[in-house]
Amino acid sequence: MARYTHLLTVALSPSRLRQQLVETLETCHLEVVHITPEYVMAREIPHAGMPFPQLVTIEVLVDHTTATETETQCTFVVKNEELPLKSNNHCFQIYEKVSEALAENENWHLVKSVKS
Repeated sequence: MARYTHLLTVALSPSRLRQQLVETLETCHLEVVHITPEYVMAREIPHAGMPFPQLVTIEVLVDHTTATETETQCTFVVKNEELPLKSNNHCFQIYEKVSEALAENENWHLVKSVKS
């Protein structure tokens, strides 16, 4: 299973962050399938020719324990069922696309970003 994580701290309250996350994920052609105050789940929209195991799921965990009115930390987990036999696999490509969209989002100020 391919799996990549991205830890972010952004200058937004948790309530505003959730809406911005949904909008950002949708701009990356991902469908948001579940939302709670602490969790957002999105999946890649199936398209012709894409094998099912390569479809990507993204989970976003919002850390309310350290959140303030001005900063919120969240963790993105991008994964699929594909074995990562090469470093530039489909899951990694989606991970990079989402990471770039998060970094370039004009609706928040990125305080900290750690990829792993």
